Amino acid sequence: MFLDKAKIKIQSGKGGNGIVAWRREKYVDKGGPAGGNGGSGGNVYLIATEDISTLMDFQYQSVFKAENGENGYIKTQHGKCGKDLYIKVPVGTIVKDGSSGKIIADFNEAGQCFMAAKGGRGGRGNACFATAQKRAPQFCEPGENGIERTLELELKLIADVGLLGMPNAGKSTLISAVSSAKPKIADYPFTTITPHLGVVKKDNGDAFVLADIPGLIEGASEGIGLGHEFLRHVERCRFLIHLVDLTMDNPVRNYTLINNELKKHSMQLASVYQVIALNKIDAVDEQTRRCYLEEFKKFSDDVFLISAATQENLKEFMYFVAKKVEEIPKPVIEVEVEEDDGATDNDDSSYNVYKVDKHTFVVEGGKIFRLANVTDGRNTEQLYRFQNILKSMGVFDALKAAGVQEGDIVKIGHLEFDYLF
Repeated sequence: MFLDKAKIKIQSGKGGNGIVAWRREKYVDKGGPAGGNGGSGGNVYLIATEDISTLMDFQYQSVFKAENGENGYIKTQHGKCGKDLYIKVPVGTIVKDGSSGKIIADFNEAGQCFMAAKGGRGGRGNACFATAQKRAPQFCEPGENGIERTLELELKLIADVGLLGMPNAGKSTLISAVSSAKPKIADYPFTTITPHLGVVKKDNGDAFVLADIPGLIEGASEGIGLGHEFLRHVERCRFLIHLVDLTMDNPVRNYTLINNELKKHSMQLASVYQVIALNKIDAVDEQTRRCYLEEFKKFSDDVFLISAATQENLKEFMYFVAKKVEEIPKPVIEVEVEEDDGATDNDDSSYNVYKVDKHTFVVEGGKIFRLANVTDGRNTEQLYRFQNILKSMGVFDALKAAGVQEGDIVKIGHLEFDYLF
């Protein structure tokens, strides 16, 4: 099975919290703060590889999470950073942001790497807040959250040469004859319902990639039959081999029909150079061969009579194809990659205020919850700092707007206090 589209969810690692700690060495009076910083969360990267050729793996795993950073330790020891996560994608993959639909990465070569989500920064321990005026800070900082996002992956098959033709024209037989690829072959239309790649070895030891594209029919550009889902797979080929079945009723009409579908899909695709291969000559007489050869010479100077089944004239034909691969450069497909803010945007400072009953209000929000998580309700200095941060974020104004009254209960995470004007 060939899978050329996938949707995945990724999440970078959360930063570890800093801690409040103190030096406790014997004979060291007033040792001072010694809380270490939390480790940063792991980043999520996408990396292009030639080890895989489809997006099939993402059908079985679609959620990917990098490792969280560890919390800080005593004696100013920093927590370990979370491991980065590398997700392998095939060369030829285009990555879109699931929310905006923007193209944020285009992988054309093996080894290309793209950071899709940056890990959260580790929080600072109380040792980092010590100053000449405040020698014993009683507070620390929470680690930042990781980034969660949805990505859409789309694979554009990258091949040097694309095989085009009507269903049952013999494309699978040809690719099987000239490469090590073993596609399913049978005598009925649409045997090939997924693109196949074949590696063809040249005499000098080099190789090129031949793509067996599923057969096209009239209306394919509108999605009829196998449709435009596969038309885009030939857009990055150097040139095309148009395989024509001489045993069909009207080979010329079939050739014209497919080229019309290419034009409807994309004029750029329709302008790609084509070599015409008249196939199944073993099943027609010599006069029919000559007639069709003259007929197709009207469309192109490069017309060959071959039989993929018996391999008649196949060696000479593939020699010509290999020569054209050297002559025609790979097309430059311009994919506009937009700037990606989602990889580093982990701002979670937004919050909501809810009135849950007559005298109780709840404040929820990512940053506020993280701050509450590292605040000890028994520590006056920590509570004082927490309230100052709430004031600067406008939380008290939001509570007033929600109708809070003096003496009402406000809950934030595990903290609960009475509201006083």
